[in-house]
Formats: sequence, C-alpha cells, structure tokens
Amino acid sequence: MRESGVLCHITSLPSGKLGPDAFTFIDLLADAGISVWQVLPITPPDEHQSPYASTSAFAGWVKLCDPSFEADPDAELVRDWLSVNAHWAWDWGLYDVLKQMHEEKPWYEWPEPLRDRHPEAIEEAMKKYMPNIRGRIVNQVRFQRDWMILRHYAKQKGVKLFGDLPIFVARDSVDVWVRPQLFHHDVVAGVPPDYFSEEGQRWGTMLYDWEAHREEDWTWWRMRMARTCALFDIVRIDHFRGFDSAWAIPKDDENAINGTWTEGPSDEILQALVDVAGDTLIIAEDLGIIPESVTELRKRHNLPGMSVLHFGFDDENEDNPHRPQNLCKSNVVYTGTHDNDTTMGWWSDADEARKKRVEEVGLAGENPCETLIRVAMSSPAPLAVIPLQDILGLGTDARMNTPGKPDGNWRWKFDWPQLAQGKWSIMQRSEF
Repeated sequence: MRESGVLCHITSLPSGKLGPDAFTFIDLLADAGISVWQVLPITPPDEHQSPYASTSAFAGWVKLCDPSFEADPDAELVRDWLSVNAHWAWDWGLYDVLKQMHEEKPWYEWPEPLRDRHPEAIEEAMKKYMPNIRGRIVNQVRFQRDWMILRHYAKQKGVKLFGDLPIFVARDSVDVWVRPQLFHHDVVAGVPPDYFSEEGQRWGTMLYDWEAHREEDWTWWRMRMARTCALFDIVRIDHFRGFDSAWAIPKDDENAINGTWTEGPSDEILQALVDVAGDTLIIAEDLGIIPESVTELRKRHNLPGMSVLHFGFDDENEDNPHRPQNLCKSNVVYTGTHDNDTTMGWWSDADEARKKRVEEVGLAGENPCETLIRVAMSSPAPLAVIPLQDILGLGTDARMNTPGKPDGNWRWKFDWPQLAQGKWSIMQRSEF
C-alpha cells in the first residue's frame, strides 16, 4: 500500500496542544485521504525548545496537554501506569522538582550531594519533595492519557501517528544524571561539515559508552524502544548512523570541525531494538554522510531509509539516491524535513543549475512545491511525507529548524485559514 503523510509538530498547531486543534487536524487529514501524521518527538525539549536534545528519553512533554483535559487521572490509572513506567518515572519526578528548586540550573550545577547522587541526599530529597514528585507523575499519566485518546481517535479515522526516537539525549537530562556510567563525558555529539553547515553541527548531546550498554544487554535501549512503540504506530530513528559510527567532538570545542568518527555497536543493538518493536514499523533516518556500512546495516534489518528531494537536485551525480529517478520502494520520500528550509525558501536560494534540474521534472503551470509534491506522490516509495509548510506553499519565515543554530527554532504555527487555502488535492498518490 502506498500512503501519504504530513509532517507537523504538535507545537505547530494553533494552540500547540493535544486538544481540539489536534482532533480537528486529524479530521482534515482523514478527509484529504492522508493516512500518516508525522509529529516528530514529543519528549521534553532542552532550553532551546529542541525535542531532539531532550531532558528525558522517556517522559512526555506535559506542556502539550490541553487545559480542557485537565482532570486528574484516577488512582487506579496511576497505579496501572506506574506498573509499566516506574523504572524511569520516580527519577524523572525528582529530577524535574530539583530543577525547579535550583532555578532551572542543569543538574551538574547543583550542590555536590545532589549532583553526584549521594544516597543519603537522594533519600532526603525524595522524602522532602514527595508530594511534588507525585504531582509530576500524575502529570505524566495525564499526558499519556491525553495522547492515547488522540491516538485512538486517529486510528478510528484511519490515521497513523508517526513519531521520532532521537538517538541522543541532552547532557542536562535525567538519564545522564541517574545513569552517568552509560555515557562518555569528554566528548559531545554532532556531525562533520555537510550540506547544512560548513563548520559541521555541534549538537552538544551525549555520546554513549556502548560497552556499558552491552554489559547490561541493552536494557536501557530496550526499555526506551518499548516506551516509544507504546506511543506511536511508526517510529523513525533519528541519526540512525549513530549505531554504526558517531561524530565525537571534544566537549570544549565551539564547532564540529575537529571531531572524529567512533565505532558503534551496529547489529547488536539494532537487533535488540527490532525484537522489541515487533510489528511497529521502524524507519531509519540515513541522511548526511552515509558510508556503505550504514546502508548495509539498515538493509540487513529490513528498515526503510529516507530520500529527500531537496538533496536530489544538488549535482549531476546519477547515483544520488535522492534524485527523482532513483526513488525506490525501500525508502520513504520527503520533499524536505524539519531540518530543511521550506521548498519555497529552498527554491529562492537555488542557483540556476539547480533550478534547471528541477525544471527537467516539471514546473509548467506549477510552483516548486507542487512539482516536488507531485514527484513524491508519483514515486514508488511506500510512504511520501510532506511538511505542512510545503502543502501551504510557505517561504523561509515558516521554517521549523535550522541545524547548528541554537535559537529561533521550533516556533512556527499555522492558522486555520491557511489550511483552508492549502492545495490538499495534490497529496493523492498517483500510479508510478
């Protein structure tokens, strides 16, 4: 079955909440014959509002909850939820409370007994702040209740919810605070210079001590995948390459130029995650500098990769996997992603050579958005996902995220009159 999807983070809804706007959006997708909504991560973001540098690999972002669903979950629901999530929930509750008590400072700036988790200090804090911690847990139960109500509604409408599993977590996260032995502390993650940045991207997120994870039989990762699959119908592993090799940057460097590639656990961890996922579809984000070993890893586990049309017109390389003629059944196709400029913005910055290559596949009577969407919809890819901004034909002002830029991202919201003007008819899949 060939499906179409729309990429739109929850924060891009007019309310930015899991309330009426989200249900109305699902109605719109269903009416347009669109069966997938890619929502990206829904974990708590860092101080720059990026959900790809989360303060927890497990918690939900409770600020997404709509006030109209504010009623507290009953005690039985809380108990049932804790029977599954206690392995991370109490730690998250304490971490979040202590963050507030220390004026939102990162855990590594707390007083030493709490910073280094001295047992007596942790026990005292748990007792002192237990009512506050229980409140955080109730909020997490409320988040999951609201999310699952939305997911059930989406299923009834024939719409799948497609979420992201960011491969890394922030240094200031409960995961690093509680389990520091699972991470390296002298380097941070990023990528070398590429399409997005001449200096590379210094994400500042933590790299894993894979040997420590191996000794625990990938338990932390198994639990993380189980949690993610409980929330979504489709899961994309962001920066899939990190399981094969990761760009390690000295933690004090200001950019990513002097990083080095470090080897990952490859098949070992991926097999563990695939086993946990079961029937949940996993998609591998394999963009950027991708060696053959990463492609082979993905193929060995039968995971679809990604093709992004913006990258398909950059050169004359006939082997470029993002070129329209190279789109295939084993990849999901996008016009652009949350990290790209909008298609209209991309077009406005294009040189004549790139524009000429686009003109070879269309544009007669179309704008660039329509051309690229038509190419995606007519491709053999099993799933074509289009950022909402491209359906609406919006320019750079509507860009979601600029990699390597810490501020000004994750702020765009649509309004309902815009959607009424969107060309939804172009989202229908055509025969290849």
